Amino acid sequence: MDQEKKLSKVEYIKQSSNYLRGTIEEALADDSTHFSEENIQVLKFHGTYQQDDRDLRRQLTKEGKERHYMMMIRARIPGGVLSADQYLQFDKLADEYGNGTMRVTTRQTFQLHGILKSNLKATIRGINDVLITTLGGCGDQVRNIVGCAAPHEGPFYDAVRQDLLAVVDATSAKTHAYHEIWLDGERVDPAVDAANETLYGESYLPRKFKIAFAYEGDNCADVYSNDIAVIAHRDGDSVAGYTLAIGGGMGRTASDKQTAPHLAKAFCFVEPSELVEVCKTVIAIQRDHGNRENRKFARMKYLVANKGIAWFREEAARRLGYELKQPRDIEWTTSDDHLGRMESPSGKVHLGLFIQNGRIHDVEGMSLKSVLREIMIAYQPQVRLTTQQNLILANLSPEAADEIEQMLHEAGVKLAEEHTQLRLRSMACPAMPTCGLAIAESERALPAVIDDLEKTLHEIGLGEQPISVRMTGCANGCARPYIAEIGFVGRVIGKYDLLLGANVEGTRTNQLFREMVPVHELVPTLRPLLEAYRDERQAGESFGDYCSRVGIERLQDRFVPVS
Repeated sequence: MDQEKKLSKVEYIKQSSNYLRGTIEEALADDSTHFSEENIQVLKFHGTYQQDDRDLRRQLTKEGKERHYMMMIRARIPGGVLSADQYLQFDKLADEYGNGTMRVTTRQTFQLHGILKSNLKATIRGINDVLITTLGGCGDQVRNIVGCAAPHEGPFYDAVRQDLLAVVDATSAKTHAYHEIWLDGERVDPAVDAANETLYGESYLPRKFKIAFAYEGDNCADVYSNDIAVIAHRDGDSVAGYTLAIGGGMGRTASDKQTAPHLAKAFCFVEPSELVEVCKTVIAIQRDHGNRENRKFARMKYLVANKGIAWFREEAARRLGYELKQPRDIEWTTSDDHLGRMESPSGKVHLGLFIQNGRIHDVEGMSLKSVLREIMIAYQPQVRLTTQQNLILANLSPEAADEIEQMLHEAGVKLAEEHTQLRLRSMACPAMPTCGLAIAESERALPAVIDDLEKTLHEIGLGEQPISVRMTGCANGCARPYIAEIGFVGRVIGKYDLLLGANVEGTRTNQLFREMVPVHELVPTLRPLLEAYRDERQAGESFGDYCSRVGIERLQDRFVPVS
């Protein structure tokens, strides 16, 4: 009983949700504009967050009106691969029920924003009509499993894709609540769910859980930021096996120094036939031993940090009935996203398009959403969403690719090679006005910061220097700012923590350089650092490696003014 009293509020909500049913169905039938706190927590498992338009909050409060409530819906698209028809369905639903935009996330899926509660069921049904689910888009379960989006061809890549899908199937929630509420309405005895939900149980996981796949050498997916990193080793046309690393996670609480971003640590090597069971075993260990008292420390990264890799290996071996093999050494050669024109050995052409901060919309001078709709209808490309918020149009003929490039130009959309390397490596989370956790701007602020930074780099002779820059509106780290060479993390409205020194391979976190920098001072603060990098760098040294070599404390002594 004493242990039960220590559980967080969300744990009680999950336990009493009747395998993710809650009272969502009843709430959908009433005429209110929003859901209860209990249902808000359960809805996350169904891929839905309740939000409100924060631009309108103050005015609505002044007028004595309730907030303008709306829902964000996040789909689950394993590895970010979907058909043109599936893409077009999201495009249609965004216009019919949302705010007219689509958001590519850092987990290779789409978010739709601005959905009213009265349209929630129709939108989710519309997504399911094209065989895509939102179950697992959010919540304390395995989220959308991501991987390298490059449209590689051949048996090795096909095998890795099938293994990814096998892990998706094995780690998906088995409750019938989703179909009951959103689709066919057929009732299933919850006892059936109790028997089938063997991985998650009635309380699911202590916190969200993320898995990423990568091909050895290519870390475009930032695999070490995940709870489980799955790195494929090649043996000719076959998969030699996978090295697993565990315990990654980006979030922190700025005011709590005990919280921090972590990168996954090398754990084991598995044969392809062992992959699913080992992944499930790691998840089960987190399920049974993860912190359910304090959600700030509920991610598996804290369990790994506290217990250690050796304990995890022993516990996994005990459950599996055999000893795990030692992980292989990994060498990374690139972490760049797959942008620009790519040609495959079979003669197919793929176009990797830069989508600034993942937002697909039409603005003055650039009709991105409209032209992509025309392209989907006319050419039916395979669509691949990347973990860096971009989009690849795959499996085109050379002639079609030429025509599409011309269409993009006419619509005011720049091709990847027409952007600076700085902009191509930039990412921001949505933040204001939709995210309820945001305490500063991000998506709406970063483009202007990149403009100023591009100008500065040009002025000091570093015009085409590739530097990764990422911004978030809070410390949760959705755009992975802690593994950017330059990270901006929102602290209060208009002010950001500035972090420096991650490496381009994604295997080192950055460090806090300066706190609470006003947005208009971000680039001026960076300028003397960039000038020093220009003058003092070693051959081939990146900006992040320079900051790490010199050391944050020394850089602070040189470039942070004494207040």
